[in-house]
Amino acid sequence: MTDSVTPPRRRLRGFTLIEVLVALAIIAIALLSALRVAGQSTQNAGELRARLFAGWIAQNRLAEHRALGDWLPPGLQQGNAIQGGLNFGWREEVTTTPNAFFRRVDIFVYLPEEPATSLAKLTGFIVQASGSAR
Repeated sequence: MTDSVTPPRRRLRGFTLIEVLVALAIIAIALLSALRVAGQSTQNAGELRARLFAGWIAQNRLAEHRALGDWLPPGLQQGNAIQGGLNFGWREEVTTTPNAFFRRVDIFVYLPEEPATSLAKLTGFIVQASGSAR
């Protein structure tokens, strides 16, 4: 009879169920945070796009007045414009200046759903080309 020596049993080391659950909870929280940041980035990109288009509308309004040589009466004008497939509202406030040959034009562009919140504001001046004040 040969006396065979059996090697001592080694205890296998690994993660306990509690450790695995804690690790999964940490990963889930990290993934949810990353998803939230991605969602906010998407929302911010949409707002920046709308602000860019609103700025273009304001610039177009002022450029159109200058190109046509409009001499705007003091007061308020309102209208709508479409830019990039989005609907915008605009408001122009025309005021006189100390120089009778200049008019100040403040242009506000907003979304029709939120007229109190301006996405863009542009101030410009219109010069009377003929040289005679009205």
